[in-house]
Amino acid sequence: MTSPAEPSAGVGGQQPRKRPMLLAVTACPTGIAHTYMAAEKLQQAAERLGVDIKVETQGSIGAENVLSDNDVRAADGVIIAADKDVDRSRFAGKRVLSVGVAEGISRPEHLIEQVRSAPVQGTGEQGTQTAADRGDGGGGAPGAAGGSGGRERSAVYKALMNGVSYMIPFVVVGGLLIAISLSLGGHTDPQGGLVIPDGSFWMHVNQIGVIGFTLMVPILSGYIAYAIGDRPALVPGMIGGWIANTGELYDSEAGAGFIGAIVTGFLAGYLVRGIKQVKVPKFVQPIMPIIVIPILATSALGLFFIYVVGKPISWVFEHLTDWLGGMTGTSAILLGAILGLMIAFDMGGPVNKTAFLFGAGLIATGNQTVMGMCAAAIPVMPLGQGLATLVRKRLYTDQERETGLAALFMGLFGISEGAIPFAAARPAQVIPANMLGGAVAGAVAGLASVEDAVPHGGPIVAVLGAVGGVPMFFVAVAAGTVVTALATVSLVDLSERKRRGGAALGDGEASGVEVAVAAAVPTAAPPASEASAGAVSAGAVSAGATSADAASADAGPPRVPESPWEAAAAASDAPAEAPEVLSGYLTEQTVKVRLEAGDKEAAIREMAELLARTGKVADVAELVRTALAREAQGTTGLGEEIAIPHAKTDAVTAPVVGFARSAEGIEWGSLDGTRARLIFMISVPEPAAGDEHLRILALLSRKLMDTGFRERLVAAGDEAAVLEVLREVE
Repeated sequence: MTSPAEPSAGVGGQQPRKRPMLLAVTACPTGIAHTYMAAEKLQQAAERLGVDIKVETQGSIGAENVLSDNDVRAADGVIIAADKDVDRSRFAGKRVLSVGVAEGISRPEHLIEQVRSAPVQGTGEQGTQTAADRGDGGGGAPGAAGGSGGRERSAVYKALMNGVSYMIPFVVVGGLLIAISLSLGGHTDPQGGLVIPDGSFWMHVNQIGVIGFTLMVPILSGYIAYAIGDRPALVPGMIGGWIANTGELYDSEAGAGFIGAIVTGFLAGYLVRGIKQVKVPKFVQPIMPIIVIPILATSALGLFFIYVVGKPISWVFEHLTDWLGGMTGTSAILLGAILGLMIAFDMGGPVNKTAFLFGAGLIATGNQTVMGMCAAAIPVMPLGQGLATLVRKRLYTDQERETGLAALFMGLFGISEGAIPFAAARPAQVIPANMLGGAVAGAVAGLASVEDAVPHGGPIVAVLGAVGGVPMFFVAVAAGTVVTALATVSLVDLSERKRRGGAALGDGEASGVEVAVAAAVPTAAPPASEASAGAVSAGAVSAGATSADAASADAGPPRVPESPWEAAAAASDAPAEAPEVLSGYLTEQTVKVRLEAGDKEAAIREMAELLARTGKVADVAELVRTALAREAQGTTGLGEEIAIPHAKTDAVTAPVVGFARSAEGIEWGSLDGTRARLIFMISVPEPAAGDEHLRILALLSRKLMDTGFRERLVAAGDEAAVLEVLREVE
């Protein structure tokens, strides 16, 4: 916060004029670089314009410089520069300007001027809500609308991802429990597929998994609605999702699945938001969010789905079944491709169920080839999506890669729902890729006359002896899986290239510098596929490279606890007289004013040897290997002649940071084409890759935006002078 200026002398006996007082909140998807860069720019602009400002940063290490009730009462306006959801209810009655975090970096002066005419929070003109409207006591939920400058596409995307993030644990837990129960307790049965004996231990495990799968669809719908309409939308969203997934409620043999859940989630969210805009008497207002709105929205949405949306779904189910019946006897390749397309389309929805039940019904007639086509296509989606996360790691977050491993396991047991999180997050890229792979698998199985004697799919049925033509069955599955994976990464990569080419920094995405410094920080947040390279205004670090493990640090814990390795760092053998920076992780021992290496690999090796001076590196070769493996996923060259290689490995016994300068610069693959001259290397043991590591990255990224700071680093004459400059980081 800038220091308040002394009041100016009054003129003509008038009272001195008080300086305007503004508040700001900055937050970005990864919660590291842009959060602090925007805060710094707003503070600098306020100082130039003679305005007092206090900025709350909502970074990955939690909220800092938190705005108090007294701050809000004294404020003349509030600027929210954020690409994540920020609670606005606490600013009721104040002028609130809401923009993307990039505008806080590139146009801070404009925002300070514009906030004077911003809408007042609580008027309802911009979809804003007071605490009473929200029904949460001011706590706030994701997705609260408000202010101006927001982008509807960003709000829709964030709502979708909110639902997906809450759904993923249910998919993983439910799917893995079902897979384990089938593998250890099941046997094949011509009528029942893979059957587990009633009352057995594994049947109970299976039932628990089924509950998880049953809940995942309403969870997806409910939390999409919650992101849009806050707490009053949660009940209609979840009940609407349950209705969408229960075909019996609208005379259909199959529910609408995850696609129906997405529809009901958005319908519930916007329905609740619309109801909130209705003016009601004051005596009714207290019960609106907890009784009136949930009942009205739930009843309206449920009945609408049953009587309006459900009938077309039932009609589609019936007519698709008749159409498939008319295709028997035609080309086996064509029929297999069509069945594969249908199986892969909605993974449990009416189209998928039509194909599956069609194949299952023909088993009793002695025709097992149709089910063989379906059985080959069923595992392709989870196997393909799981393989995609291994083929192009940089396109996925840590959470998505973990979900990909679970999807691979589910695919082996014919649980196609393992791919639903990927399809829900990127439907435009994943669903077409799934369908293409499913069609290939079905066509190959049809060409080879693969048979399946049980109504189930996946490699498990072949292992248990229910498949005829096992070699070609596995060929069909493998071909479909590879096609799905390659098509997915191609479409996702193409989408990202278009986004990076057409979006300015902060268009709701993280920049390259955030992406690179956020790497190796494991939490769940917007997917790496949403990270994009960009450029920032003068004084900011320019875009770096899209990282494999970016955009995954947004949900960090709210405070930084004292860590055991902090004491170890303090007790290290660093010279007592040397100034320590970054909590003692960087000392004169780990500073080198002239790096001798001429290429990236040699530089990382030289930096590792530099870190080894501290005695905290147990295995230099392993540290080098881990750092180079990280570089293979995506460069850590940030641009502006900066690189921050880093490694999470037990080759180090405590966090340690090194800094070196290269006079000629080293080619590091930075997107702006500059050679790295200022090189930081961060190494932490696996258990330490949490709060403290994240804090180091945040501190560095905030300071490196300062052109003067970089110039002082270049000009420092020796190690001691470098340390004096680096002390500014904290």
